[in-house]
Amino acid sequence: MKQENIIELRNISKTYEDNQVLKSLSLDIRKNEFLTLLGPSGCGKTTTLKIIAGFEFADDGKVLFQGKDINDIPPYERPVNTVFQKYALFPHMNVYENIAFGLKIKKMDKKTIDEKVKKMLKLVALPGFEKRNIDSLSGGQQQRIAIARALVNEPKVLLLDEPLGALDLKLRQEMQRELKNIQQQLGITFIFVTHDQEEALSMSDTIVVMNKGKIQQMG
Repeated sequence: MKQENIIELRNISKTYEDNQVLKSLSLDIRKNEFLTLLGPSGCGKTTTLKIIAGFEFADDGKVLFQGKDINDIPPYERPVNTVFQKYALFPHMNVYENIAFGLKIKKMDKKTIDEKVKKMLKLVALPGFEKRNIDSLSGGQQQRIAIARALVNEPKVLLLDEPLGALDLKLRQEMQRELKNIQQQLGITFIFVTHDQEEALSMSDTIVVMNKGKIQQMG
């Protein structure tokens, strides 16, 4: 059975000033897949991620989501969420408030928010951390909270931009296993950006090797 595509990039090109970062790039991303964009700094992988998220717009080409053109849809209306290397947690809010933030914007009732936040904390193996301050958490714990905050909105696709870059080796390896488990438990599509080959090999279903704005190989 052929797996259904969730995102299709069709001939995406992007130029900043006189530097062409993406050159007519086409890529199919399947449902429930852990896909990694791998390549050196400046090869266009983060730009690809930002175009999927809607933080950047392609000069040419189309982004299709389940067959529908989403080129003109703003980031907050796209069924994707992003976790960055700098976790962008709100320091003035505790763990619970950070995770609940998106749900409050959607005006969900308190009971539903409560249930969802608790479920997420369990998923990222930090139950009971609701009242903790962000500053009191280790890098790995902050990373987990950032992932919980992104996943609580139930995106169809989670975009991860080198999210383990700031962690030490042992913690990175632990988080790699953790991310793979979370992805399998939730059955949603993860698109992961890294320049670390070992990291890509340990987690991905599909690896897309990029160089100079093009896809060199996929497997």
